[in-house]
Amino acid sequence: MKMIWCFSFITMLLSLFSCSEAKFNDMDVTEFSLLLKKNEAALIDVRTEKEYAEGHIAEAVNVDFYNKSFLRLVEDAYPKDKPLAVYCRSGKRSASAAKLLTEAGYTVYNLKGGYLAWTEAELRITKYEVEIFKTKKGYPVAIYLIKHGTLAIEYDGLTIHVDPVGEYGKHTDYATEFPKADVILVTHEHPDHLDDTAITTLQSDSTLLILNKTSADKIGKGEVIANGQSRELPKKILLEAVPAYNTTQGREKFHPKGNGNGYVLTIDGLRIYIAGDTEDVPEMANLKDIDVAFLPVNQPYTMTVEQCVNAVNMFRPKVLIPYHFSKTDLSDLPEQLPDIKVLLRQMQ
Repeated sequence: MKMIWCFSFITMLLSLFSCSEAKFNDMDVTEFSLLLKKNEAALIDVRTEKEYAEGHIAEAVNVDFYNKSFLRLVEDAYPKDKPLAVYCRSGKRSASAAKLLTEAGYTVYNLKGGYLAWTEAELRITKYEVEIFKTKKGYPVAIYLIKHGTLAIEYDGLTIHVDPVGEYGKHTDYATEFPKADVILVTHEHPDHLDDTAITTLQSDSTLLILNKTSADKIGKGEVIANGQSRELPKKILLEAVPAYNTTQGREKFHPKGNGNGYVLTIDGLRIYIAGDTEDVPEMANLKDIDVAFLPVNQPYTMTVEQCVNAVNMFRPKVLIPYHFSKTDLSDLPEQLPDIKVLLRQMQ
């Protein structure tokens, strides 16, 4: 009798332990794809940086599970009330990651079969790097570093494209690589920034197209915004148009004052400055509380490295991402800005 009681007691303890164990949700490719379409879960690729660079599910952020700081990096980027969707090459590594994240308090969905199953189903993938920044309330803003002067920004299910161009250096297939845009911003009319074919591909009936006057005149559509003007975008995002022009004698013809725009986006307190084609103009001193700055560094059309350093020192952003830099050598830029986080990315 005593043995039966002991056996029952042990069985009950095991049952309680099993019930209390954190569980994540396994999903097949179809279920996982539908989850992502709802824009309710943040997508994390837990493979290595090399694997990620060779191709990843569109909108995925890379956090290597083998990194000793994996959990901290995820917790720094995402609040616990944000569901997470994870995947790896075959589904095994991500299952371990999902278990760890579930135990940490997240709701987690794991892709069975991983990236292999996703690609076999011929679903959307990309090779673009993604940088994640947090808003004041801790929600993620993903910035796709597409190429040259071309970016895409995603926040809370909203997609903003800046200067989308299909053919420049490398091909971007907007029909397959990105969903329809909610907002498209164009800084100016040069062909490495204004591409009507790319814009038309990204547009839906509800897409807001906002651009400078010369660009609007050139393609015959869109809402014009000028230096000094601002307007509210969906999700209560504030858009401000700021000056972008050349100042060096002999360069004024490239980008005359009053024509092109730079843009400042304020997303739940996170301030992103996309400079467009400009030199270190004095109006930059008026920029305040910039969290992330994209500055062009390709002489003679925009800034020299020295001008970029001067521009940064005028408004002191927390993070600098040089872009539109062609063959300019930026290798010593971090040393010249020791107090600024400088991210050197492939934005030629």
